[in-house]
Formats: sequence, structure tokens, C-alpha cells
Amino acid sequence: MAQPVDGGVAQVVTDLVRAQAAAGLRTLVLCPPGGELARGAAAAGAEVGLWLAERAPGPHLPWEAAAAGRAIRRARPDVVHLHSAKAGLAGRLALRGSLPTVFQPHAWSFHAAGGPSAALALRWERLGARWAHRLLCVSERERQEGERARVPGRWAVLPNGVDLTRFPLAGRDARARAREALAATYALPGHAPLVVCVGRLCPQKGQDLLLRAWPSVAARVPGARLALVGDGGERAALRRAAGPEVLFAGHVDDPYPWYAAADLVVLPSRWEGMALAPLEAMAAGRPVLLTDVAGALESLPPGQERHCLVPALDPVALAGALVALLGDPATLRRLGRQAAAHARSVHDVRRTAAGCARLYRELLAERAASPPAQAPQAREFSPR
Repeated sequence: MAQPVDGGVAQVVTDLVRAQAAAGLRTLVLCPPGGELARGAAAAGAEVGLWLAERAPGPHLPWEAAAAGRAIRRARPDVVHLHSAKAGLAGRLALRGSLPTVFQPHAWSFHAAGGPSAALALRWERLGARWAHRLLCVSERERQEGERARVPGRWAVLPNGVDLTRFPLAGRDARARAREALAATYALPGHAPLVVCVGRLCPQKGQDLLLRAWPSVAARVPGARLALVGDGGERAALRRAAGPEVLFAGHVDDPYPWYAAADLVVLPSRWEGMALAPLEAMAAGRPVLLTDVAGALESLPPGQERHCLVPALDPVALAGALVALLGDPATLRRLGRQAAAHARSVHDVRRTAAGCARLYRELLAERAASPPAQAPQAREFSPR
């Protein structure tokens, strides 16, 4: 069960259910209709069920939780896997531990919220943990952040993976073809150094920090271009802050041509669990520059942090790293080769799916071994 239905979470769920279907698991995805997730999950081989829910918590939450409970009971699953904060909230309220339940935060809600909402989100995560048989994190640092926030629970860590068939290694010829194709639509000089940032245009992804760093890069790297690939609520503000060297590509269904065309992929996030876009870029053979948030160091090949990791919220450090990397094409190529090998050995979504299957079997074995008196009791959630 998942909400949001677009962006990285939707892609993680889609890639996961595709690998699960290929491995012989029957998977039902409950999500709101009309988004990327419903279409992608159906195409990936999952059954898709309707769950009407807004992205953020609000006054409709009791009805959303009740609807989730009804849909889950109709499906009669062996295990319920709740993705991201909203589905985690509604699903755990609905089930209250009555079925083996995995909650995967995909970055903690108390980081995303601000002001009083952050404290409320943290109180909920502490309370709701009792109704998750596992808290599944995508990075060790995400787990540590939960523990430091005193979220109780039984933890598991399983890194994100990507569908390698969607992101093949992009060599010199693939790069040239991608540049030529993009130049037909965008004002992109064929041989300009190109930095690409793929992600929703929102505070979390930090494109505003990147634009604060970019004038220094443009002044020191002749002809350099920056492409922001994605859409979101910050688009207008970012456009106002951008110089003429910055391209706004908008939403794309397939970011692979942008990875293939790039010399370097950057993601200056304020917080994450483990971002998906850097893994996709690495699979395509592109070096990535990341800010030091959860999942970033664990995403990188060993030893690359010296070149490819900078402090979060530091445009000066970000600019310095961009200039250093763009000024050393040989190092960029070496880092890209290492990135491709690392993505294939560590971040193949088939490994992620196999890890999830092991976790599901573990939960089912625990349930089978529990005496009836100790088994969680099913409780109907009603908004009344």
C-alpha cells in the first residue's frame, strides 16, 4: 500500500513489484488512482486496488484508514507492506498488528514536516511502531535517525535497488545520441559540460541550494549547463532564481536520456532515506555528487566520498565540488565506471526483492510459531 503515487516512492514500489512478480509472488498494490504508481504497478504485473487517500494527513484520515482496512481484508494478504508516511499511518491504524506488517518510511515524516507538525509526526511514529512487525529502512543512517528519535521497533535495513534493464550502461555512443536528441528540444550545446539534477522541484531535493551554488560554477567552468529534470511546487520560484545556463526540462517519464547525456548527476537533498535518482544515474555509468544525508554515503562506491559527498545545506562546498569534478574529465570517467559496477553489484532491484521476500518469510514463520493467545488480535477500524 502506498501514497504518494508519483516520484521516487512510486518508482521504488513499481520496480519492486516487477521483480516480485518475476520471482513468482502475487502482489496487490493499493493506491489512489490516476498516478504513476497505479499505471506502473499494473504494467509491472501487480494487481492494483483502489484506495482513495490524499497525500498528507487531514480530516479525511479516519475514512481513509477505514477504506484501507476494508480493502486489505478483501484481499486477504499474507503480509502487508506499507510504503511512506501516509500509507504507514492509515494502514497501521486500520490493521493494528492483526496481520504481519512492514512499514517502510522512505525518509522520516518528522524530517519532512515543519513546526508543530514535526512534533506531531514524531509522536505518531513512536506510537505507530507498535503496529509494525518490522520497520524497514533503506539505509543504516535512516535506521539510526529513527532510533535517535526514540522510535521503538524491530528494525531491518535493505538498500534501494533499481531495474537495471531500464538503465543500461551509457557509453560514448549512447551519450552522443542522447545529446543529439535533447539538443533538438532544448538549447543544449553539443559539447557543453552538462550537470543534471533529477527530482521533484521541492524543498527536500534542494534545487534552490544548487541554484545558489551555480553562478560560481558557471563563472569557473566555461559553457557549463545545468538541467533540472522534474516538476513540482517550487518550479516558479526556481525559475526566478535561475540564470540563463539553467534548463528546466519538466516532468519526464523516462530520465535515462538525461543520465546518458550528463557528465555529472547531482542531488543536493536536505533529507532522504536513500534517494533513487543517484542509483539510476550510477547504473547508467554516471558519477554522482550528493549531499551528506541519509543513504548518500551508503549509495556511493567505497572511497568515492572524497570526490562525491559534500555537507548538506552548503552551497559553497557544493560549488567547489562541482568545479573540481567538471575540471577533471578523467576522474569523472573513472568515477562513472566505478559507479556502474557498484550499482550492478549492490543496487540491483532483484537483490532488494529477494531481501523483501526473506523478510516476509521471516514474519510468516514468526506468526506461525506464535501461540494463539499471543497472536495480535484483529480490530476493525471505524471512523465513527
